[in-house]
Amino acid sequence: MSLRRTTLCTLLLAASTLCARGVEAEDAILPASVIFATSTGYWEDDGAAPAIQRSPSAPQTAAAVPAPAKPRHGYYKLFAVRQADRTAKIYLQQIEQSDAEPSITSTVELQELSDLKPYVTDIRPENSSGMLKEPGLFAMVYLKTDPDAESETWTVVIDEFGEVTVGKASN
Repeated sequence: MSLRRTTLCTLLLAASTLCARGVEAEDAILPASVIFATSTGYWEDDGAAPAIQRSPSAPQTAAAVPAPAKPRHGYYKLFAVRQADRTAKIYLQQIEQSDAEPSITSTVELQELSDLKPYVTDIRPENSSGMLKEPGLFAMVYLKTDPDAESETWTVVIDEFGEVTVGKASN
């Protein structure tokens, strides 16, 4: 009985090794420098709205009237990218959901957080039950400004108008 069980286990392990087809280590889906990420929130627009911007863009000259745009909608992705000095930069992306596949509409660095040269310990959405039906985002970034200190909580909030606010959480 013991020999049969050992043989069966060996065959199962060998078969699972042969059948398992995973992503090779050199075929990284997500760069190793991305240390925390969350997808949350919801946005929608008429297709003519500008992507999320954190700083004023250069003045625009008057252009011809554009053709009517197709309404768009999607979600946000908030993520931290580790730097060589072990601190992180934090980015916010606007992801468009379409009939084909999701696509990145915009990516901005959250300078208020990156300027702290933080050691990010976690990023969490307010709600983990899936995509929200109301426009906006609320997420928490847990970080340290000193590797030996306690983590602080910072919030990233996007209101229904697309205004981004970053600040230290007040409990």
